[in-house]
Amino acid sequence: MPTPTPRRDLEARLARFEAEHAVRAGMNRYMVLCDALDARSPLAELAGLFTRNAVWEGIGEKYRASFGRIEGRTAIRAMFAKYMTEPAHFAVNVHFLTSELIEVQGASEATGTWVMLQTSTFASGASHLNAARLTVDFRRSKGGTWRMAHFRTENLFSRPVDAWNQADPLPVPK
Repeated sequence: MPTPTPRRDLEARLARFEAEHAVRAGMNRYMVLCDALDARSPLAELAGLFTRNAVWEGIGEKYRASFGRIEGRTAIRAMFAKYMTEPAHFAVNVHFLTSELIEVQGASEATGTWVMLQTSTFASGASHLNAARLTVDFRRSKGGTWRMAHFRTENLFSRPVDAWNQADPLPVPK
């Protein structure tokens, strides 16, 4: 007969699953907001996904040169505000996340890693395809909200592409 799992162990496992879910939901909301950056975007909500002393940075040669390191929620908010223009910087912008791994450390820290594919068409009409590895440290506030404390994005590849939605028929077998 199997030994029952002690209640404290079950409570710890439940807390870990809830933390993983909160981290995943926070990252999802971040990507949804980034997909629709324009003059009407809820900038306060976007900035509120970060801790007060958060760091947002591009790492690796390409993203370090493009994005640099932004320190503090106020500076991160200002960085995103640059994208909130009319016409919108992005005509189309979609982020796809995969290869997720979330590791919870104790009751108030977690790290998530993802591979991200970003498909963008800019107001200029140019389109771009980017892949990046994201490593994000999260902290749980005293109120229980999980926020990003250190967001790192590292370019895996990046290239211009032709327009995404062509009128050409799909190549299906006949």
